[in-house]
Amino acid sequence: MCVLVTMVFLRRTLLLHYVLLSAMLALLLFVSSFWLPQGGVRDCGSPWQPCLRFYHQKLEPPWAPEQWAEPDGALSLIKECPGQSFQASHLLLYLKSSLANDGDILLEPYLKSWDQLLKFMESLGPMVSFFSQKVQEKVVLIRELSLRHSAEANGKPAGLQTPEAFGLKTGAYRSVRSMMEAELRADMVNFSYRTDSGCRTLLRLHRSLLWLKLMLEGLAEGPDENGQYKTPGELSRDAYKVALAPHHPWVLRQAAEFVFLALPDRQYFLQLVCVQNQQEATPILRIIIHALMLVHTQTQQLLAERDMLDLP
Repeated sequence: MCVLVTMVFLRRTLLLHYVLLSAMLALLLFVSSFWLPQGGVRDCGSPWQPCLRFYHQKLEPPWAPEQWAEPDGALSLIKECPGQSFQASHLLLYLKSSLANDGDILLEPYLKSWDQLLKFMESLGPMVSFFSQKVQEKVVLIRELSLRHSAEANGKPAGLQTPEAFGLKTGAYRSVRSMMEAELRADMVNFSYRTDSGCRTLLRLHRSLLWLKLMLEGLAEGPDENGQYKTPGELSRDAYKVALAPHHPWVLRQAAEFVFLALPDRQYFLQLVCVQNQQEATPILRIIIHALMLVHTQTQQLLAERDMLDLP
């Protein structure tokens, strides 16, 4: 009888847990539709968005070709993973292709890098849509801005333009630097209030790139002094606190905790890069992290040159 009562109690407790989790997810998605556009320093201070101490990345020297210093045979470690949409080899190709020799970032391969990163995020389950949905909207927005600018420059309706004519190869949106110059000339960027500019949108992607980079750095690390590895949820939470939490309102920061609780285990992450154990994963993750670091550092430099690191 006691066993039966205990089982009933445990089932009710588990059901209550899932009901609460579902309710928080619904609240999360509802609130994110209003708040997820990330604010800047000047937006905090209200009950909905208490101020946090902001993270300011130390700027590295501008990128140079010799910085792509992969160990001999490093890329041969990256395998194609049959049956999955995310491919680390494709991600590396696009990241490397986005780095221009003059210290600029080419937008077409940069956005294709995000296409792969979105596939990575979507592989982690529906709870991660909290992040991936808004990232997808930002990638689409930059492509739409490029399409619109290309159509106007050629005197054609935007609807008649093909994806190859987005302007991401030769137009004003060919690179981060050319996009900044074009949008500043067109008065599309405002430093006091929000505008749906490519520059502001790029800044939000830039912060999310840091979140992913920091999370992968945690996955590449070995165990602690007790031989224990941090869970992906813990690593994601730590990365979020540095990269995104300072720019999100309090409500979203609390709701994001439920996303981290729902992340799969470490072994699932390792399988996404086609390895079976930590020893195989570490060198591959370090190659990916190195590529993300180069792109993030150069984007940071470009944003800092135009004083765009705190666009509202």
